[in-house]
Amino acid sequence: MTVVTRFAPSPTGYLHIGAARTALFNWLFAKHHARTGEGGRYLLRIEDTDRARSTEAAVKAIVDCLAWLGLDWEGEPVSQFVRAPRHAEVARELLAKGHAYRCFCTPAELTEMREAARKAGKPMRYDGRWRDRDPKEAPAGVEPVIRLKMPQSGDTAVKDLVQGDVKVGNEELDDMVLLRADGTPTYMLAVVVDDHDSAITHVIRGGDHLTNTFRQYQLYKAMDWTVPFFAHIPLIHGADGAKLSKRHGALGIEAYRDMGFLPESMRNYLLRLGWSHGDAEIIPTEQAIEWFDLGSVGRSPARFDLAKLANLNGHYLREMDDARLVALVLPKVQAALSGRLAETAEDRILKGMPGLKARAKTLVELAENAVFYASSRPIAVSESAARLLTPESRSGLTDLHTSLAENSDWSATGLETLARGIAETNGEKLGAIAQPLRAAVTGSTASPPIFEAMAVLGRDETLGRIDDALKGAMTDTKAAAAPRVV
Repeated sequence: MTVVTRFAPSPTGYLHIGAARTALFNWLFAKHHARTGEGGRYLLRIEDTDRARSTEAAVKAIVDCLAWLGLDWEGEPVSQFVRAPRHAEVARELLAKGHAYRCFCTPAELTEMREAARKAGKPMRYDGRWRDRDPKEAPAGVEPVIRLKMPQSGDTAVKDLVQGDVKVGNEELDDMVLLRADGTPTYMLAVVVDDHDSAITHVIRGGDHLTNTFRQYQLYKAMDWTVPFFAHIPLIHGADGAKLSKRHGALGIEAYRDMGFLPESMRNYLLRLGWSHGDAEIIPTEQAIEWFDLGSVGRSPARFDLAKLANLNGHYLREMDDARLVALVLPKVQAALSGRLAETAEDRILKGMPGLKARAKTLVELAENAVFYASSRPIAVSESAARLLTPESRSGLTDLHTSLAENSDWSATGLETLARGIAETNGEKLGAIAQPLRAAVTGSTASPPIFEAMAVLGRDETLGRIDDALKGAMTDTKAAAAPRVV
């Protein structure tokens, strides 16, 4: 059997963490079965039947985020809205088979049922008053809805691939609406028809859809269609165990992209939210495809932890090819410098990347740390760095400048050896020289090891920056504010 999965987001907002994980699990499951030779396909359907809330901007944002995550789908995304005639056709077929009926309840009657349920402390359920009535008794001027005849006794049982055997008493399932009075299909009808017509074999979705499954199961049976396998994934909570919200860092996927997270680390982190393979934490995508199965999805809610995501992202940064990282951060650095980019900026960043990526957890941090390499002279300086350039430290920098200009070894080790010798001669600790030197060369109080940075910048650039500091060309922090990466 060829496995066919689908991701079916509603374009009424951003692609949040839970939805992205659902997309990933569907993608991995299909890719795994394709890899094993059984066959696997992953489809994308846009469930845009809510015309009042669905927007083209949201559709584009969802598609862009899925593409950024690397979750490629087969064929073109399918719009559920454009398939409305097909959905209505199935509703009429159910009418003809006697599995559905026209309900002529007035708005007042439905309000009365709702109020009675509220007073009784029960959920609203349609009482079936038009289930067996003759449509000739319909009140004038009332357009009917079409409802499915649900079984009224026994249980509806589903073997869920994550939750196990689940069931509900049929007395709890009222006759759901298939077509509204204006002829438009409901979500409950549309999703079943679309899944059937797309030959979906496995419906993998969030646990909040489990109650829908019992109703949808009866719709499959009424149409005599093959019921797909269902797998309902537990929801994601915050690190404190509470329902995930923005205060936990639950943002749209595009926000994490803009914060400097990598798609590789996002895939790895989302995979580990509710799925495990032994003690493995670092799971590259190719390995995830090989290992993924639904039997390893847990039943308890996963906990989202932004700090863990950042640490994982730092790992992927350190493992990534330096040239690729330069391509990713250079546009951010260019934007931060607003045209003050040195001609050799790209080469400097590439040369300094091993030291830069060892100290960053996101692309934004990496770009911020790389700005001093890319800056043209005179470089901007932070207020804290400017405070280190006192008259006393400038005197020391003057002597150091002379020694550096005469030094033949411009390696990090050679530069550090020179500085240590000067410090010992002056009866000082290395920091007394290194900190003002860092301020002059990088414009900051924090950077990669200063002698490593000087080796990357080269002799002429380093000496030029020290000259600027001695002349006061970089001390006006208001005129040359430290660049900000966004």
